[in-house]
Amino acid sequence: MPRAIWNDTVIAESDRCEVVEGNQYFPPDSVKQQYLKPSDYHTTCPWKGIASYYSIEVDGQVNKDAAWYYPSTKERAKNIEGYVAFWKGVKVEV
Repeated sequence: MPRAIWNDTVIAESDRCEVVEGNQYFPPDSVKQQYLKPSDYHTTCPWKGIASYYSIEVDGQVNKDAAWYYPSTKERAKNIEGYVAFWKGVKVEV
């Protein structure tokens, strides 16, 4: 079962992930929201839409903009709308 781990802490775990462009997108209900802090950072993907970001905070350490999601996707990416993906040193075990 895919798991996202940072700072020796499991941030997300699910057997219902969607894989897009090599990234595991975790369903929102599988992500431990207490570790996510909303960020003002955004990026745009031509076929998915506008991504919003979270910073991850564990035991007082912050990994800035290390998780992203698409709150409202374009039609071709509806399967990952609201799902969360990770990068910047977050280990995703499959």
